Amino acid sequence: MEKIYLSDSGPKVSKALYSLWRWEEMADFDETEAKRIFSMCLGLGINTFEFSASAKNDRIHKVFFDTLAENDFDRKDLVILARLGREVTPEGFEIIDQSRGALIGQLDSFLKRTGKEYLDILLLDGLDYITEIELIAATLDYLVHSGMVKHIGVANFTSSQYRLLKSVLDLPIVTNHLEFNLLNPEAIFDGRLDEIKESFGKPLVWAPLAGGDILEGTSLDRVVLREALVEIAEELDTNVEQVAVAWLLNLGMLPIIGSPTEARIRNVAAAANVTLSHQQWYRLFSLVSKLRK
Repeated sequence: MEKIYLSDSGPKVSKALYSLWRWEEMADFDETEAKRIFSMCLGLGINTFEFSASAKNDRIHKVFFDTLAENDFDRKDLVILARLGREVTPEGFEIIDQSRGALIGQLDSFLKRTGKEYLDILLLDGLDYITEIELIAATLDYLVHSGMVKHIGVANFTSSQYRLLKSVLDLPIVTNHLEFNLLNPEAIFDGRLDEIKESFGKPLVWAPLAGGDILEGTSLDRVVLREALVEIAEELDTNVEQVAVAWLLNLGMLPIIGSPTEARIRNVAAAANVTLSHQQWYRLFSLVSKLRK
């Protein structure tokens, strides 16, 4: 799989990324199957992997890094992303704490538990409403200059939050991690796509297939969209999944694969080799635009 620069100052990443989030959410999992899937990802040329920093995920993280060791995968060729700054309390509600102590403590704990010296990209997950933005920026600056983090990105930021952080942060923001797909194209219209491109960055998109709704949704608009996808897939001698992901790639977005299913992973990875014509891309865009009305 082709490797491209995430931004003019960011690392070189695979055109499709893999997130461990579904494995992290499993109460139990088959270690043998997990290793097989992770090895397959490496074999497909995926070098970029996303983690959450919670200690409850240590078991699957160990399986992942054991798999890398068994495949003789060099750390310098690996790009590790982790979302920090947000956690779920024992009471079951989310708290965003991006104070200096919280961010440094969360990162330090993650690095020690995984046995790594640094994080390639820290994704600031949401924006803390009550910690002063200048203090958040100063902490991020410290983490980069200390060598614990190589690059800063953001996750699930609104357009105004992105602009606010960028206005006080001396470091470049190399990416925005956001939800985006043919059924949820709002980043095109609300400025988030333009903002990250203005900084020569590429967005990372989760739920590129809308959680399967693009493939299986039964409402009329889903059926109409899927019919168009099927026709374009036939024109390109490929399949619906690859066309739906290629549509995102044409925008300069990089899909995050969250599925533990081999066929789904292979389809998203293969989409990196599919190119839509202007006519094909805008045919889907016209349907997407109508769905918003």
